[in-house]
Amino acid sequence: MNDTKQKKDNAELFKWDGNPSFGQVLPLAAQHVLAAVVGCVTPAILVANAANNAGGNVDMGLLIQVSLVFAALSTLLQLYAQKIKLGSGLPVIIGVSFAYVPTMTAIAAQAKDVNTIFGAMIIGGVVAILVGLFIRQIRKVFPPLVIGTVILAIGLSLYSTAVNYMAGNSSNTYEVIVEQQGKTEALVFGSWQNWLVAFITLAIVVLLNHYGKGLFKLASILIGLVCGYIVALCFGMVDFSALSSAGWFQVPMPLAFGIRFDISAILPLAILFLVNSIQAMGDFSATTTGGMDRLPTDDELNGGIIGYGVSNIVGALFGCPPTATYSQNVGIVGSTRVVARKVFTASAVILLIAGLIPKFSALLRTIPQCVLGGAVASVFASIAMTGIKLLVTEKLTYRNTTVAGLSIAIGMGVSLSDGCLNQMTASIHDALNMSMSLESFQSIINNTFASSPVVLATIFAVILNLILPKDKPDAQ
Repeated sequence: MNDTKQKKDNAELFKWDGNPSFGQVLPLAAQHVLAAVVGCVTPAILVANAANNAGGNVDMGLLIQVSLVFAALSTLLQLYAQKIKLGSGLPVIIGVSFAYVPTMTAIAAQAKDVNTIFGAMIIGGVVAILVGLFIRQIRKVFPPLVIGTVILAIGLSLYSTAVNYMAGNSSNTYEVIVEQQGKTEALVFGSWQNWLVAFITLAIVVLLNHYGKGLFKLASILIGLVCGYIVALCFGMVDFSALSSAGWFQVPMPLAFGIRFDISAILPLAILFLVNSIQAMGDFSATTTGGMDRLPTDDELNGGIIGYGVSNIVGALFGCPPTATYSQNVGIVGSTRVVARKVFTASAVILLIAGLIPKFSALLRTIPQCVLGGAVASVFASIAMTGIKLLVTEKLTYRNTTVAGLSIAIGMGVSLSDGCLNQMTASIHDALNMSMSLESFQSIINNTFASSPVVLATIFAVILNLILPKDKPDAQ
């Protein structure tokens, strides 16, 4: 009898309007938060550091706080504003996107401030809204073949992030001092302690995914994170220094960082907003494919992308860096198949609390990067596999494998070949006699097209799918 009741209760987790219990919702919501919180916090740190290292004076703590608050508000917009065309009505988590980080750091370093980023975001948000308004026409050039290629590229692009986290995150600006048999050593990027803790965390996640039952299986990533955190504590790897300097309550105010419009910032960010609007299409498709066994409707895509644009415009006014759908959370949906809106609402509320109470957000930041890397590695793998599953729904003819394979090859190849676009951009710069410095122009082009395989993979998949001759229908 209890087993039957348990199965019935668990079934509520797999319904969009399901009514799971608080005990079921909380661990699953926490799992989403822990997968997203580093994505919300780290870009703000990197961008603030870029501006401040160049001589600026950006308040890093405030930038982190606003990032968390607007991750929550943007998520709630997606969950509840579908009826007014400002949300997808799909189980997604929104947060500050790593896809914008290389471009933002280049802009922040050049301007010694972040206000030009927020000016460019307003224009980028308008671009996203236009994509959303014409999504029915645009969707025709994004069949499952192209969307599957984009999702695969997203998954592949995240692998280096997972490994970087597992090794301790090379962007960390501090070293944790660890006591080992009476000797003191610096715990640096790539140390054996980082790898050991990461693989312990990953092993727990994988074992629970394959052998766990009920909530132990559904909350495998959260349990892995908790166990990894405890192991990291034993190694002395947890740094609590951020807690002492954090306040207890603070509400973000508009125009705290100011707004400035600069064409050199607007152009690359507008292109990235266009590409990320299309990537959002891939994330929405991965969410419905992995958790609901269907593709999203035109209305869901329309509302989701328009909401993405509107939330970024409003976020820019308060000083939140560009947000996007979180692929790592899409991966959690695919692996757990939990789509109950209550779970995602609770996740947004936790992120909102974290933003309004800096002490709480500082506590979340104490989770070692190696623990997070070990936990999300399997998530990122599931994203790539979702792309492959979508690809194989199409016949793998020579034409289709050319579209997918060549697009991935170009995207991955350019992103992994540092400086491969420099000579071409130098020739363009000289031919157009541009007033912008060559270094700035090259930085913008590289940050837009070479920082991630997703951009070029998307562009080539669309073009190849349009120009290559269609396969002839099978003879009857």
